Amino acid sequence: MGTLEGARADAELSERPRVQAVFCIDVRSEVFRRALESVDSRVETLGFAGFFAFPIEYVPLAHEEGGAHCPVLLTPGHRVHEALPEAEAHAAAVERRRQKRGAKDAWTAFKMGAISCFSFVGPVGLAYAAKLFTDAFGRSRPVPHPSTAGLGADASRAKGPRLAPSEADDAASGLDLEARVELAAGALGAMSLTEGFARIVLVTGHGSSTVNNPHATSLDCGACGGRTGEASARVAAAVLNDPAVRAALVERAIAIPEDTVFVPALHDTTTDEVTLYDRAAVPESHRGELAELEGWLTEAGRRARAERASRLGLEGAPDVDGAVRARSRDWAQTRPEWGLAGCSAFVVAPRHRTRGRDLGGRAFLHSYEWRQDEGFDVLELIMTAPMVVASWIGLQYYASSVEPKVFGAGNKTLHDVVGAVGVYEGAGGDLRVGLPWQSVHDGEALAHDPLRLQVVIEAPREAMNEIIAKHEHVRHLVDHGWLQLFAMDEEGRVSHRYVGGLRWEALEGYAELERREEQAA
Repeated sequence: MGTLEGARADAELSERPRVQAVFCIDVRSEVFRRALESVDSRVETLGFAGFFAFPIEYVPLAHEEGGAHCPVLLTPGHRVHEALPEAEAHAAAVERRRQKRGAKDAWTAFKMGAISCFSFVGPVGLAYAAKLFTDAFGRSRPVPHPSTAGLGADASRAKGPRLAPSEADDAASGLDLEARVELAAGALGAMSLTEGFARIVLVTGHGSSTVNNPHATSLDCGACGGRTGEASARVAAAVLNDPAVRAALVERAIAIPEDTVFVPALHDTTTDEVTLYDRAAVPESHRGELAELEGWLTEAGRRARAERASRLGLEGAPDVDGAVRARSRDWAQTRPEWGLAGCSAFVVAPRHRTRGRDLGGRAFLHSYEWRQDEGFDVLELIMTAPMVVASWIGLQYYASSVEPKVFGAGNKTLHDVVGAVGVYEGAGGDLRVGLPWQSVHDGEALAHDPLRLQVVIEAPREAMNEIIAKHEHVRHLVDHGWLQLFAMDEEGRVSHRYVGGLRWEALEGYAELERREEQAA
């Protein structure tokens, strides 16, 4: 029997937090959240799936279609286009990007042509010498990042989601007021964040920064469909800052104070640096607090990098911060970060249960307060979506570790990319699935302990049983032992283990403890 009780009790959390920061449940966020809370005790962090309950299709600038920024179990309900604020600048950026894309496609066709490729290497190859040098020493990217490719620096900084329907986009794009209110109410309810708002609420998506990496999306946000959480965070913050949305939320018993500002951000899990977006939406009255928060984020990043240094083989390095950043730009680096290697637990409970505890970057942390969850709709959402996805992630790492030849992608240094489909290991063979060996092994030993995911939920067992009985795919996971499910009682004690067939077994010592408490009462 274990107990989860953090450094501060509920009574101590009654004061208004200086800052609230919502992070993805990703295990890498656990390290940064703990570091941020250690910088200043007035910071409160929350965990929620990194699409923040805004299932959107996000269409990049000058594209006709976009990607689903939501878990694969969900279907995007809305389409949001990327745009520049000014119409003239937007049109110019769209035209520039299309022209650059056309020129790039023509140049690629010339380089790869059956005849032209032979004449290309000799006379033109030398022109790439400078680029080859800067790429090799991490001064430039081998290819532009997809989010900024074909755009100038000004357009890259100015672009962002356009929430309002526009004639420049298709008829189905944008979010009307009714949709915004529904999404906002659902998101705040699912986060158990319906009261006690801080003056600044940081909505923090996450992504990675690597180069020459065919598996880059495996390091980005799974809840955003293998994309970064930037778009989701910016859409969520913009909707929650909308005065009309806030007025409508009052009718749903969610009163966001007038002095609360939602600020979107992106946590780079490779370098542990945080970038803030849409600063123009932050009023002058909050600028001082925002500057203070930036200082806290910088210090938290330094502490997080120092903690991760030992796993990266950088312990004792004279400049850990510089070494970590250099790994993200090194095209020969097979392990720029460890991703979710080591994931072994999923905790669904209020943050005070785990606050102050070092979980070693191995636990998915989902904020949840069952007393606020009338009808247990939020619990049902958690058990049917994030819990299932976390189990899939754990099983992918498990299978790639215990049977890499069958379920792994093999040696990363031998990979050849096949179109936009997958990778070969070497010059041929079949497409490889799973994770590269370098993602689970450090060259000497496994970096991932192959364990089944242990899920700990603070909620009544009866409510969990109803959800298990209702959803066959959840029942298969827990009844067939693909994950281990535990219940936490109201005192933060991990009390019961699910043993199948909607039955629970008290952990050793818990039944005796209950009897003693009843006798004492």
